[in-house]
Amino acid sequence: MANRSPAPVRQMVAAGAVAAGSPADAAAQADVVLVTVSDDDASEAVWLDPRTGVLAGAVPGTLAIEAGTLSPGWVAKLATTAAEAGLRFLEAPMIGSRPQVEARALVHLVGGPPEVLADARGVLEESAARIHHVGAYGSAAALKLLVNASLATQVATMAELLGVARRAGLDPAESVRFLADLPVTSPAAARALGVMAAGDFAPNFPVRLVAKDLRYLTAFAEEHAGETPMSRTALACYQRAGALGHADDDLTAVAAAYR
Repeated sequence: MANRSPAPVRQMVAAGAVAAGSPADAAAQADVVLVTVSDDDASEAVWLDPRTGVLAGAVPGTLAIEAGTLSPGWVAKLATTAAEAGLRFLEAPMIGSRPQVEARALVHLVGGPPEVLADARGVLEESAARIHHVGAYGSAAALKLLVNASLATQVATMAELLGVARRAGLDPAESVRFLADLPVTSPAAARALGVMAAGDFAPNFPVRLVAKDLRYLTAFAEEHAGETPMSRTALACYQRAGALGHADDDLTAVAAAYR
């Protein structure tokens, strides 16, 4: 295995993994390569760096999976480049975070050829409860951005409502209990309310990555003449929370924008 940060490598080696000096070195020793990084720039570096990237080490026929939340345009470009190098490529962004990883309860959205998914299914099932093949390259990336935008707007809305309640002098604990128990409140929004009330913003989905996903979504929508006023408003909220020092905190720290 290889990682851009040394601490996770040490943890994995302690658990029995074999460390490699670079993605290229790791790919040269593997039949399956799975990459999960935070954004397009990191993905490009890990896959395409001419000296250390996956494509510099992987042999033709390698099963190559990109599981990060990236822009659809970049994923489509990466898929073309990987295919030209002879790799069997899939995009498989994950729905879920640390608790779902630990419970092997992730959902994978998959874009790419069905026959490649058939070969990759066993790998993905190691961490996933459900696997959905959603179409051609880029389609899974697009759907993942929609999923994350839905979560981000819900959480920002709950933060806003709690901010109004607090400023109006309403009991915060009672407001949380009431809002979380409504039939119109999703389970994700209800969980976010509880985290906001507790004030424990240990990151599962950091504010800076929420903002990144909303930027990717709004840009993708523009490419297709789509309107995204709600997502743009949510993006401004998360950017404000980041500017207040919460960029690396959980997305529920968007509540700081409403204090």
